[in-house]
Amino acid sequence: MSQRDIVEAAFARHPTLPREAVIKADLLRGGVSFDQGALVRVPGEDGTPAREHQPKSYFIFSFDMVRQQQLDETQRWHAPEEIALSGGPYGLRRTIVSTRLNPASPYRVAPRDGALWLYADDQPLAEVSLRDLPPYYRAQLPDGRPVAEIAPTIEWGYLLYLTIFRVCQYYGAKEECQFCDINNNYRQQIEQKRPYTGVKPIADILAALEIINASGGESQAYTLTGGSITSTLRGKNEVEFYSEYVEAIETRFPGRWISKVVTQAWPREDVKRLKAAGARIYHPNYEIWDPELFPKVSPGKHRYIGRDEWIRRIVDAAEVFGPANVIPNFVAGVEMARPYGYTEVEDAIRSTAEGLDYFMARGITPRFTTWCPEPMTVLGDANPEGAPLEYHLRLLETYRDTLRRHRLAPPPGYGAPGPGHAVFSVSPFMDVLEPEEVPAT
Repeated sequence: MSQRDIVEAAFARHPTLPREAVIKADLLRGGVSFDQGALVRVPGEDGTPAREHQPKSYFIFSFDMVRQQQLDETQRWHAPEEIALSGGPYGLRRTIVSTRLNPASPYRVAPRDGALWLYADDQPLAEVSLRDLPPYYRAQLPDGRPVAEIAPTIEWGYLLYLTIFRVCQYYGAKEECQFCDINNNYRQQIEQKRPYTGVKPIADILAALEIINASGGESQAYTLTGGSITSTLRGKNEVEFYSEYVEAIETRFPGRWISKVVTQAWPREDVKRLKAAGARIYHPNYEIWDPELFPKVSPGKHRYIGRDEWIRRIVDAAEVFGPANVIPNFVAGVEMARPYGYTEVEDAIRSTAEGLDYFMARGITPRFTTWCPEPMTVLGDANPEGAPLEYHLRLLETYRDTLRRHRLAPPPGYGAPGPGHAVFSVSPFMDVLEPEEVPAT
């Protein structure tokens, strides 16, 4: 079967899913490549300058299926942060997709008749747009570092991603989450001599946000995050370290952005401190539901906190922030990763559905990131093909249906839901929620 035949067969098996979500899921699980002509812009014949697009920032993980050294220079430095699909033979509504580079992917972006198109093998699927370089990306801090390295934008301009600690103290094979390449990605970006600050000082964050705010940018939210801190960092524990940044931002820019914080699951008193600092949304990411797989997939989280305590803290946090504002993430697909994951799609879905139902019954609305099998990880190395497309599509149906059954709205801080409106780019979960079908809470 051609890749287009595979996609159309998926359309037929899942007629209630938007076609946009099906294609997006396949791109996220398998990656995309770019012809050189798709990324190298030339000035117009009338002398107009070449338009610059927003390049990939590697804001926390690589989200690539090969190492940097395996990419040609053009893709390494000029691949876009995201692509927007539209039109084509399926009449796609605008669909924002995070760029995950994979030269072996059947999907590629190439020029066609003066525009860019997404091809499946040699068959055109959709027209592709790249986001213009935001004006503030050209600005620099006084020491010459680009503002874009301190505060890059994702989700087509909706979200500022502030990774203030670019490594994780869950370290080595016995502690690192087995799907996560944060530490190895940091090393490879430094080797490539990409500007990549390991710990971003508060003063730099505030200086970058001053420039962004003055530029009148369209960003509506920020995510403040970084690696887990199991001991101390610069004399502070994890709660002290991250809360100090939130407080500084919210003091200087009160209410300017929706403030979202991704950390470990903290005890109730620590969660209260985070909320008092100004955080509006709390993401204590639990990654995987299955009680037997949790310690294998996230050994550091199992060792320091434990699955049952992690879940208990999520529920406690809902009493502090309000259930709708506690949004734990799971990594969709690692349930099926060899050597110890599920072998049948239905079994994997049943497990994750149990977790969704547990949280949604308590008013907590999880979200998920489509697993990218990064090669510098244990699970990515063992499962370069990732999870089956069928798993991801069944999960989208399960998520949508569970949300409706519990009469919950989409999680806040992710922009508008629905095909043609969603901007969340590392999963299609927001694309499958029709705005007019979401029940009022």
